[in-house]
Amino acid sequence: MLNRLAWRALAVLFVGLGLIGAVVPGLPTTVFLLLGAWASSHGWPALNQWLVTHPRFGPAIQHWQRHRAIPRRAKVAAALTMIISAVLIGQSSILLWVKWLLILTMGGVLIWLCTRPNGPSDTAGNSNYHEQ
Repeated sequence: MLNRLAWRALAVLFVGLGLIGAVVPGLPTTVFLLLGAWASSHGWPALNQWLVTHPRFGPAIQHWQRHRAIPRRAKVAAALTMIISAVLIGQSSILLWVKWLLILTMGGVLIWLCTRPNGPSDTAGNSNYHEQ
């Protein structure tokens, strides 16, 4: 019972952050929804089903679950957003060490993101795959 409640709490946290990210510029949406789908798959099947079949968020979650891949278009959008964010952070008045920490973290995420396959054509040679 406690284990299921912990998974549900984690799912609510991640889905909540993802939904906030859908309307707040600079806060990621997809990564939090992927984490929410992962957590809900362990303790809240109804929420997991809702996420996976959601008309807007479901395709990205399904793509990740099936192929562990990120479409090129999503990578480009994320990279541009991170670059703009890094410039804005660099020009902000926050502490220098915080600036570096944020920019280095985004850089690490960007490297990880760019090393993921684009889709089935990268991983399984499926020529029927078309990025949207």
